[in-house]
Amino acid sequence: MTQAPAFAQHVVLVTGGTKGIGRAIAEGFLQEGAQVVVCARTPVAHMPQAGERRAEFIACDVREADALRALVADIVARHGRLDVLIHNAGGSPPVQAATVSPRFHEGVIRLNLSAAMHAAQAANAVMQTQERGGVIVFIGSVSGLRPSPGSAVYGAAKAAVISLASSLAVEWAPKVRVLAVSPGLVRTEQSHIHYGDEKGIAAVSATIPLGRMADPADVAQACLYAASSRASYLSGTNILLHGGGERPAFLDAAQGP
Repeated sequence: MTQAPAFAQHVVLVTGGTKGIGRAIAEGFLQEGAQVVVCARTPVAHMPQAGERRAEFIACDVREADALRALVADIVARHGRLDVLIHNAGGSPPVQAATVSPRFHEGVIRLNLSAAMHAAQAANAVMQTQERGGVIVFIGSVSGLRPSPGSAVYGAAKAAVISLASSLAVEWAPKVRVLAVSPGLVRTEQSHIHYGDEKGIAAVSATIPLGRMADPADVAQACLYAASSRASYLSGTNILLHGGGERPAFLDAAQGP
């Protein structure tokens, strides 16, 4: 007897799901049978796809709370429910904290923290009415758990998102599980912005105990587990996905035998 895909009859929203980590997450859920909706401000030529199954695109600026509420309402009007929210949209270019403008850092907070709260509120309002509730997964970052020079406000926002997950998990239980998945260094099409050419990427990868940066598919697999029935007791926590972390600087600095 053939087993049904893990997320058959599930409707999944992936914000920022047209590229990078978000695209891999969308494709992972498609492979597991979900009806996947992705949002971004503008569409891309090739939507996330798994075999013959393709993600549905709805334009949305996640920085706008009204736009997120409209997005969720649209999904429910089309599909009747929303079972999983993967809030992935976010990011920040490298900047210097000493000179960055107030407008810039306020925008980073709006994109990486406020949008997470507004997306979660909109999803929770629907999930609380559903018999099987729902799951909300925030994509956090290792930047929220250690110093993040060059992206200080981004790191602070991600720390707040991890805290937000733990608080919402208490407020919205038992119907809705809320948690975070926090990747370390991930190799995407934008890795060169932070790490330079292939030589630079290889040098950075060598500092990671597992010897490589994460692939976006690694993050997707963590999200698939977190949203699945196998993780039904997992809520209010943060899954740290960093390949073993970073080699302590003192090991290289120490003059030992």
